[in-house]
Amino acid sequence: MKLVGMVLVVLGIVALIYGGIDYNRDKTVLQMGSMSATVTEHKTVAIPAILGVASLVGGLALIFVPRRRLLLQKG
Repeated sequence: MKLVGMVLVVLGIVALIYGGIDYNRDKTVLQMGSMSATVTEHKTVAIPAILGVASLVGGLALIFVPRRRLLLQKG
């Protein structure tokens, strides 16, 4: 559980720092025989800040809250 908590904390921090993922995509817009025209599209996938905060808080809870207490709250 602590390993999962650490991964969530790291993902939460990365999400808060970067705020999104940028990537490029090449797209063919015209092709005539052996000639083709391509366009590079720049895309951004935004990561909401609340998702980063939730990941960070959940990860910290998994690290610092005793496992016994988590199990008692479920059942």
